[in-house]
Amino acid sequence: MNRTQTGLKIIQTILLDMDGVLWRGTEPIVDLQQLFARIEDLGLKSYCVTNNSARTLEYYLKKLADLGVQLSPEQIITSAEATAAHLLELFPSGGAVYIVGEPGLVDTLGKYGFQDIAEGRNSTPLAVIAGLDRELTYQKISTAAAFIREGAVFLGTNPDQTIPVQGGIAPGAGTVIGAIEIASGLKAELIGKPARRQFLIALERSRSLPDQSLMVGDRLNTDILGAQSHGLWSALVLSGVTSPGEAADWRPVPDIIAGDVMEVIDRLAHEKR
Repeated sequence: MNRTQTGLKIIQTILLDMDGVLWRGTEPIVDLQQLFARIEDLGLKSYCVTNNSARTLEYYLKKLADLGVQLSPEQIITSAEATAAHLLELFPSGGAVYIVGEPGLVDTLGKYGFQDIAEGRNSTPLAVIAGLDRELTYQKISTAAAFIREGAVFLGTNPDQTIPVQGGIAPGAGTVIGAIEIASGLKAELIGKPARRQFLIALERSRSLPDQSLMVGDRLNTDILGAQSHGLWSALVLSGVTSPGEAADWRPVPDIIAGDVMEVIDRLAHEKR
């Protein structure tokens, strides 16, 4: 029985982007207590899959708890955690890396045995990892580019060129990574959506197949492209960075286009009756 025959009722697992889907800046987009209660009532497993590398699991667990939602650490999959998993495959013993990013990324990689080095260090680190850095400097770009030219592995946490913030749009990790790519002359290997790793982690934890899983996101070239590339159902919400016109032009068309994530849950509830 294929997806056309079964429709959305086959879905067992829902993957939720966070910025632009659950909240914009510090403000929730929908009633999150009601959202997760409805997901549970539908018998769905839920995972928050975010390209944001600047925050730790603990930060997200507390933010959700403050908004009345209790999740387990296994339900949060950040691009920083996915980057750490990739580094462990490359360098199982850990080691020194150079991080262009914020404290959340430094703390996450440190937890897995990858220590950030000082800019003045003479030896080449195992890798340069770049993510969102709101204190980016010329010196950081220069140091990262030099290490990459010396042979350090170059990883980017995620390609998001912009991020939704309260009151508008701000530069994202992709902007930082792009500056280092230009300076080094080399492209980063990108870890976050639309790449496969975060989706794989979620599917392994949920024990779900791709065609039993729905990705809900606000960004076409990460959330939707990733879902479509890896065989998941896709739901685009217009509460983040994508305009209705951009949504209409995207091919293939997402399985669901909705104003916000609650409308997506309404659609699933209708299909599962």
